[in-house]
Amino acid sequence: MRIINPNLENKLKKFGSDTAHICFNCGTCAAICPLFETSFPRKFMRYIQIGAEDKIMDEKLELFKCLHCGLCTSSCPKGADPGEVMLGLKRFVLDKLRRNQDV
Repeated sequence: MRIINPNLENKLKKFGSDTAHICFNCGTCAAICPLFETSFPRKFMRYIQIGAEDKIMDEKLELFKCLHCGLCTSSCPKGADPGEVMLGLKRFVLDKLRRNQDV
């Protein structure tokens, strides 16, 4: 069973991911991304929008494949800055993993 966190986007703000709500999931970022086979970063933008925190954590290793090349950000017609959102998600995942180890 999946757990939805409606506050996920607010939670991600402190990690620099505060523009996912702007994305209308057109797929332009996925089309230009060198990692296009996995619909990256489009699916992560959608995971944030629907609050699928557990899905992000399940697929966390995929985030670290991001080259942070900026192609997705420069091609986004809405200015959602997917590259920075991916960077913020990396910070979020690392923080969450670190906190789990501290427990």
